[in-house]
Amino acid sequence: MKSRNLAAISLVAMACGFLLTLFLPENTAVKLLRGGFEAGLVGGIADWFAVTALFRHPLGLPIPHTSLLLKNRNKIVESLISAMENELLNKESIENKLRGIRFISLGSSMLTKFISRKQTRMDILARLSGLVTQIPAEKALPYLQSALAGYVRNADLKQTADTVVTRLLHDGRDKEALDYGLGQAEVWISRPETKAMLGQLASSKLAEVKLGGFKGVAFQAFVGFVDEEMLGELLQNMLRSAIRDIQDEDNVYREDIIREIRVALFQLVNDEERMKALADWAAAELEGQQAGAFLLARLEEIRGRVLALLEEDRVHGGRGLFAAYALLARRIAGEKEWVSEWEDKIRSSLVAFAEANHYRIGVLVKENLDKMDDASLVAMLEQKVGKDLQWIRVNGAVCGFVVGLALTLIQWIPFT
Repeated sequence: MKSRNLAAISLVAMACGFLLTLFLPENTAVKLLRGGFEAGLVGGIADWFAVTALFRHPLGLPIPHTSLLLKNRNKIVESLISAMENELLNKESIENKLRGIRFISLGSSMLTKFISRKQTRMDILARLSGLVTQIPAEKALPYLQSALAGYVRNADLKQTADTVVTRLLHDGRDKEALDYGLGQAEVWISRPETKAMLGQLASSKLAEVKLGGFKGVAFQAFVGFVDEEMLGELLQNMLRSAIRDIQDEDNVYREDIIREIRVALFQLVNDEERMKALADWAAAELEGQQAGAFLLARLEEIRGRVLALLEEDRVHGGRGLFAAYALLARRIAGEKEWVSEWEDKIRSSLVAFAEANHYRIGVLVKENLDKMDDASLVAMLEQKVGKDLQWIRVNGAVCGFVVGLALTLIQWIPFT
């Protein structure tokens, strides 16, 4: 039963009881009950008037000092705002509460509980798969090409190239490159078609030589003695022998060649014009259609691998996702100085925000209350505290009934 109905019933009960005693035969019990019901009726009516006067005019009559809440609406609102700003939610209490919170630890604990649920991990993996699938690689490609080309143009290629060359030389890659080049050259020289080409080339060049006297006669005799095949074989063997000699670690010419290679590499690295031209060429190539096709293929390949990994982890219930999160959480927890630093930053930011926006609490309360008309405000207050107020009416009627009984009994006491 609602408290409002119970209060009305109590008042009606007192009135009915009082009226009933008026028509009953006079005796001690009737007189006693009449006194109790009469006092209960007076108490119930008085408390009904007092409770009603808080919210509205009783019976709609503009009786002075009634409808107190509406008449003092502004004072009540200001008092409520002042209490919230200065007592309930004052700056000091908010700041002290914020200073006692370990935000990163709290966030980590909440996130751990959240991600420890299998269904949560499955949902995360499903959303990640959807996001990866929906990424428009074709639309992102021009931005990627532009970013890479811009990086190449603005990067300090000289420093980068110097570091790379120094590292390659330190690892002996120059010697490996020389040996690789010599090996490929020997393979090419050993081919029959190369031998024929060398013979033709040597024969044509020897025919162009013009010498006079005894040297000319001797030279012509030599030329007439050898043919293209002999010249090709001779040159082929000489070149192959020279290559084998240079491949020997102790060969003096090998060291000279390696030294020249190193000098040439460092000269190239320190040539600003060539490095700039190289950067421009690389940037132009990155922005070209061929590079775009290559990058797009790589992006699609990466997409496929990521989707495969996500699907594999989904089959295993998201264990990989949880393991990755646990590894990250442990890594962050181990960085105590970093955690403490960020705790202070977060706390300072929130304290500063609370200080700068504390006045908004009162503003928000006032704005919300101002939006309510008188009827809505009264309805809200009655809903919040009306139940207890209606019990005041009930208690008033009951208390009046008891007091009425007591006063009737006192009247019967002979004092003389």
